[in-house]
Amino acid sequence: MALRDTSPQEAGGPSTTGTPGTGDRPVAEAPETGGSPTATGPERVEPTAPATPEAVDPSVPGASETGARPVIEVPGTSGRPATSSRVHEGPTATASPPAPSSPTPVPVPLGAGGPLASAPLDPADRDRLLSGAHHDPHALLGAHPVPGGMAFRALRPYARAVSVVIDGTRTPLTSEGGGLFSGVLPLDAIPAYTLLVSYAEDDEHEVHDPYGFLPALGELDLHLIKEGRHEELWKALGAEPMTHGGVAGTRFTVWAPNAQGVRVAGEFSSWDGTAFPMRSLGSSGVWELFLPGVGEDARYKFEITSRSGERFLKADPMARRTEVPPATASIVTASHYEWGDENWLARRTEIPVHEAPFSVYEVHLASWRPGLTYRQLALELPAYVNELGFTHVEFMPVAEHPFGGSWGYQVTGFYAPTSRLGSPDDFKFLVDALHRAGIGVIMDWVPAHFPKDDWALARFDGEPLYEPGDARRAEHPDWGTYEFDLGRTEVRNFLVANAVYWCQEFHIDGLRVDAVASMLYLDYSRDSGQWTPNVHGGREDLDAMAFLQEMNATVYRRVPGVVTIAEESTAWDGVTRPTDTGGLGFGFKWNMGWMHDSLDYMSHEPVHRRFHHHEMTFSMVYAYSENYVLPISHDEVVHGKRSLVSKMPGDWWQRRADHRAYLGFMWAHPGKQLLFMGQEFAQGAEWSESHGPDWWLLDPAYDAAPDHRGVQHLVRDLNTVYRATPALWQLDTQPAGFRWVMGDAAEDNVFAFLRFAAEGSPLLAVSNFSPVVRHDYRLGVPDDIPAWHEVLNTDAAEFGGSGVTNPYPVKPEDGHIRLTLPPLATVWLTSE
Repeated sequence: MALRDTSPQEAGGPSTTGTPGTGDRPVAEAPETGGSPTATGPERVEPTAPATPEAVDPSVPGASETGARPVIEVPGTSGRPATSSRVHEGPTATASPPAPSSPTPVPVPLGAGGPLASAPLDPADRDRLLSGAHHDPHALLGAHPVPGGMAFRALRPYARAVSVVIDGTRTPLTSEGGGLFSGVLPLDAIPAYTLLVSYAEDDEHEVHDPYGFLPALGELDLHLIKEGRHEELWKALGAEPMTHGGVAGTRFTVWAPNAQGVRVAGEFSSWDGTAFPMRSLGSSGVWELFLPGVGEDARYKFEITSRSGERFLKADPMARRTEVPPATASIVTASHYEWGDENWLARRTEIPVHEAPFSVYEVHLASWRPGLTYRQLALELPAYVNELGFTHVEFMPVAEHPFGGSWGYQVTGFYAPTSRLGSPDDFKFLVDALHRAGIGVIMDWVPAHFPKDDWALARFDGEPLYEPGDARRAEHPDWGTYEFDLGRTEVRNFLVANAVYWCQEFHIDGLRVDAVASMLYLDYSRDSGQWTPNVHGGREDLDAMAFLQEMNATVYRRVPGVVTIAEESTAWDGVTRPTDTGGLGFGFKWNMGWMHDSLDYMSHEPVHRRFHHHEMTFSMVYAYSENYVLPISHDEVVHGKRSLVSKMPGDWWQRRADHRAYLGFMWAHPGKQLLFMGQEFAQGAEWSESHGPDWWLLDPAYDAAPDHRGVQHLVRDLNTVYRATPALWQLDTQPAGFRWVMGDAAEDNVFAFLRFAAEGSPLLAVSNFSPVVRHDYRLGVPDDIPAWHEVLNTDAAEFGGSGVTNPYPVKPEDGHIRLTLPPLATVWLTSE
């Protein structure tokens, strides 16, 4: 059977949604098996066993500089051991009785010319073992009691000889062909032993036998996995460096319930999994193997034999580190990072996020400063965000994705930060640096779908596993991807644990959940006949509802102080209502309605805005139905939508003035704020992931740099006043925090409203979206405020405006004040 692979040695790169080019690398079949074309590619000729073992990386334990096939060495040993050398003590294998019909071998003394050949394997077992389709290789390999002694059997393809070493004495095993070696020794119990494997003369390696170890995964783990309740799933599945039975190595585990067999392949085996078949751990669907000597930085994949007999390589769904795309192998890793953000985590729980300042700078890490690594970003990003006064950053998806043009929204490595910018510990360093600078970290999270790359989650064990079996339900109609089967407990567990993982292991302060609307509706982007109603006859996806409720409840319970945010674009009721009252349980929801309406209003010439006045006031009709974030995100400045300043009408001065006035209106409106990078200095071009923000616009050598720096300084002052004024954030989710002063001045393009803090102190916000100065504009205000002071004016000269301000305190008369309203500007006034 031909073997498909997209390992790092392949030439063509991964096949990724939206990415041209695929590549296949044949891997040697087990001896005595035949090749046939795969279901997804042309027929391939399988390589025969090499006369000289394959060349390997000499840094891999057991690799030979002469190019000999690598074998994992026993820690503390190398090369050919002396007969008097001390062999490291190994674990004891479980006993497996022989078949009743097995002949009784006659044992010979240890080391006296070799053991008696053991009974041959049952032909069916042998074929399944060598073809990678055996569910219990540990029953055939390793050491087992038989009448007359202990039978030893090892599977070492391409080895010329294998010996058992006990107390420094070697006893050669007999070759059975196909890479199998066996023999019976006159022992009463299974001893501590190692294997001495020879691939060529003067090329011997002493190794621990992987098949002499008990399972390294406990019964409780297996029970929780089967029940879909393992909230720390990453500690049970994947590749875990550990010491097991006193021996250092790595435990490999993977969920593949439909597979006939699973093997581990990696650079330590020249990407041939023949020598390392895994055992099935019962009805859990989990396969396990402990490989002694394999440690951190080893690259690997799982070689899966499907129910139909097809064999292929898959990256680890639980991999915590991956190769840099387009390479696709998983990498064994363990964290050694020591956090320094204890003070931040302690403060995070002091004030509910809804009652605290929350101003977010959205960042695409790979393009914010192209070429910078996580650690280099840690030297620049916290300082820049602090200078601008944002309380949080939001990273577009960090999880590994093969196609950079997807911006991270087509994820293949859900548990691995993208390796393009560094290691997982490097990413922790960045988060830690932001926390120590007093900045929270939100991360975009994508549980709605995944790409169809054949080396990743798609048809993982040869059949639909992470995706639904019904093709109509599995296909996401908009993105050419698969949706998750949220009705399957193990899949739901995979995602719930993933949400916990990022918050718990990487100290992420919040998850912005992408494309929630596409998850909630069975008929999302589907015509009639392309979807099936739920059990109640409705269009709501009940499995998705249950998943989102479980995810939110679990994250809030396990990681206090975090927040979850839904990108949900419909009128679904209760997105931010608690789960115990039937809501989905999110902390916030993006206010897509406010965003669309307000941007449409701003796109019109001022003379026509009076006909669209309602678009700026309608948001207050539903402002308290959910807990909202007001987003000007990456989605609004790409694909022909133009950047924020370029959406505005008029000449350059008017566009900048509108841009500033709009930000002043946005920061004063009930709800939290989010602004995408580049919009803080009025970049005129759309964002491109290939080069990021146009920082050159701020270069003093550029003639228009003062215009852009003026907008940047406004954003800084907006955040400074915002954070210092509880009226702008303390009652964001309560109607008592807002009151219209003038909401019907459509002819004037004027909006005025009051915001209140919990103790009653107000802020007056007035926006004039006409290009004329309005003198002595009369507004009603509370009677108990003796004077109003202008604290922010987007038309100030330092921001690039015309400098029309209210420089002196404004005193009310008969419950009214008279203001000078600058053109295309927003003014904030307080009582102090």
